[in-house]
Amino acid sequence: MQILQDKNTEIISQIIDKTVIDAMESFISDADLNSVSSAALAIAGVFGNERDFSWLINDDESLKENAEKKLISSFHNNLQLLVQKTWVEKSDEALKEQVLERLNRCCEDVKAIDYVKSYESFNTVLHDVVYLMFGSQAKKDDFSEYALRIDPGFGIFWWYLQNLPQTCTWESYKIRLALLLGMFFLANY
Repeated sequence: MQILQDKNTEIISQIIDKTVIDAMESFISDADLNSVSSAALAIAGVFGNERDFSWLINDDESLKENAEKKLISSFHNNLQLLVQKTWVEKSDEALKEQVLERLNRCCEDVKAIDYVKSYESFNTVLHDVVYLMFGSQAKKDDFSEYALRIDPGFGIFWWYLQNLPQTCTWESYKIRLALLLGMFFLANY
């Protein structure tokens, strides 16, 4: 799978370094553990402090486990608050409640180290949260460009999310990193 190449590539390349675009390509297409880890660190540098993310791929299992628990908790609390505080149309109130319930389940699955099981539902929850935040604008063809222009950081996150496959057959380690990268951005958003 190749990363999305569209009219926003020019805008993206003005916001982030080519090495991050290359890292995204590598993250999506490589299977090698070291390549995927290096790519994840490069992407994490755009989402926040690369050093903070490095704790999640540390060789020390205890440090890695503690960093992951802290990230999941921060992500859960931040996203839950974001969804609760987002004003939605009356027709979307049920979706808002469903998203909160699915968010809880996703975080529980990740805590239980069931990354493969949580991947698709996590991806869906994030897309639904973006819909709740931006309404029908999020479904338009030009939403990527819109997101990049109104908030470049969020636009890069959306670019990341759009490049992830809806379903995947990746190894658990790579799925874990994909989930944690999404959490890492949203825990600090």
